[in-house]
Amino acid sequence: MCGICGYVSKKTISPEQLKKMNDTMYHRGPNDSGEEIYEMAGGYRVGFAQRRLSILDLSALGHQPMHSSDQRISVVYNGEIYNFQELKKELSGYPFRSNCDTEVIIAAYLKWGADCVTKFNGMFAIALYDRENESLYLFRDRIGKKPLYYWKQEDGIVFASELKPILACPDFPKEIRREVLPRYLFQQYINAPDSIFQDVYKVEPGSALCFHAGELKTWKYWDISQVYRKCLARPVGSYEEAKSGLKELLEKSVSMRMISDVPLGSFLSGGYDSSLVTAIAQAHSDTPVKTFSIGFHETKYNEAGYAKAVAEYLGTNHTELYIDEKEMFELVDSIPYYYDEPFADSSQIATMLVSKLASDHVTVALSGDGGDEFFCGYNIYENVRQAQKLDVLGGMVHGLCNLPGFRQAGVEERLPFRVRVIAGNREKESKTQFGAGNYIVKANAMVKAVPGLKFLPVHYLNESRYGVADWQIRRMLLDMDTYLPGDILCKVDRASMKYSLEARCPILDKDVMEFSYRIPHSYKYAGGDKKHILKDIAYDYIPKELLERPKVGFGVPLDKWLRGPLKEQLLDYSSYEYLAKQDIFDAAYTSDMIQNYVKTGDAGPATGANYSKLAWSFFVFQQYFAKIQSM
Repeated sequence: MCGICGYVSKKTISPEQLKKMNDTMYHRGPNDSGEEIYEMAGGYRVGFAQRRLSILDLSALGHQPMHSSDQRISVVYNGEIYNFQELKKELSGYPFRSNCDTEVIIAAYLKWGADCVTKFNGMFAIALYDRENESLYLFRDRIGKKPLYYWKQEDGIVFASELKPILACPDFPKEIRREVLPRYLFQQYINAPDSIFQDVYKVEPGSALCFHAGELKTWKYWDISQVYRKCLARPVGSYEEAKSGLKELLEKSVSMRMISDVPLGSFLSGGYDSSLVTAIAQAHSDTPVKTFSIGFHETKYNEAGYAKAVAEYLGTNHTELYIDEKEMFELVDSIPYYYDEPFADSSQIATMLVSKLASDHVTVALSGDGGDEFFCGYNIYENVRQAQKLDVLGGMVHGLCNLPGFRQAGVEERLPFRVRVIAGNREKESKTQFGAGNYIVKANAMVKAVPGLKFLPVHYLNESRYGVADWQIRRMLLDMDTYLPGDILCKVDRASMKYSLEARCPILDKDVMEFSYRIPHSYKYAGGDKKHILKDIAYDYIPKELLERPKVGFGVPLDKWLRGPLKEQLLDYSSYEYLAKQDIFDAAYTSDMIQNYVKTGDAGPATGANYSKLAWSFFVFQQYFAKIQSM
């Protein structure tokens, strides 16, 4: 696990500047670093840099940038190729010098070219320079575990695992891309390919980029909608076959992710996903696996007791830490620096705390991410199913309310909130993304309108690309494309790397993901039982009574913070004078809205006017904006 950065450009970026850019990611790789600059045809130069967190082959042979034996290929790379030992056998003709997966990437490229990326099973962000065809390649893993940004310039690109190296790049203008702000305020994250800055993009999950002779080409080598349809054509025949096949793949995935030359442990919340991953890890370990959980003194948020019970049953070496609100609050100021972009999913705070706890004992931690998206675990999937059943009736209500007399009387606005949501859900490309219309209106109204500026829609208007009639399945696929990489995996990557900790996600193994697409949906959502088949496998390792309980979840007291200890800062950020000078938000509208929120608080979810999340998104952006001005 590391951080990478570099460039291809006709402009000069000195070795000292490249090192400065690289060192902004010290937290991602405190064990080693390297920077090199190469000449390229056409007057271009290529700069490669890497910060290393040593996981495999701790010797100097794992140093990056790494070169092929004939010096044709240079690579910097962040992540893990879990099947590197299998690939190494296929590549036996290459004169390997190390026992690390980086060298396997080089050998694989020399044999298969850019298509080598389809051979890799893992999480990765790779930059590769081929001197023979004078091309620079960027590759990002299938589901987007590892981040990879690039700044597109007139004569080249600057790339990095985080935005900090790009911010440290000479002449970077730091121009905010206003078009993304309403979507960010509503979604609380910025999804690929977009970023917060003008002309800066994320390489999309499952994508590759090639820079050659001044031209930039991108393509998808693994696309969720295409892979889903391809796998669906080969459905698993029976429930027994599906369960045994999935269990076997999960066991293989976990065991592959236990290969490490440094201490390894597991996050354990006591829920199904982390408990199943931990149970399989313990079954493949000769010694007690180190497990970690955090507890909260507020009973309604606390799952530590459940995690402890699972740990005791499995016989792990368990460590738990109870935290209070003060410890959570102390992390607020670090969010802008480590999250690189405005990122307002407040569960990041708990993720940072458990990462800090684990990093005191291990360098690698397994996690259960992906179980909800791939096996139908979120409550929204139940809501989506109900909404589809009511959609025809909602259309009738909407049509009736828009008859001249009813529209003039404002009948639709007076309907109960849930009825209003179903009636107003008329956009065909976002049927599964229904929600509070007030949030959408306010998110759009907050941002200052610029002539000719077209905001990104707050919803993702692309659901037809999946070709799925069932809204529940469609929303799961959409979440795999958006919420999972843009929010969940971003949250875990930044939180864990803040403490130089590598997080590995066995459920997001390539073979597990593709096999899940072959499993009939009725095995995942069975008679109202979400994640049915995954739960069934978990019961093979852990008694049902230890796992079967209502999902507790985690919540930060946003309203209490924003109208308490953060109140003055929020009011400063939302004053008319500050906003007018900043020239991003509509100063009058936003100032009134935020100050009214501070005075009156939330009006309650039943009215759709619970604005603490919107105010938090605004606060996090302003905190981030203030931070980058000093960088």
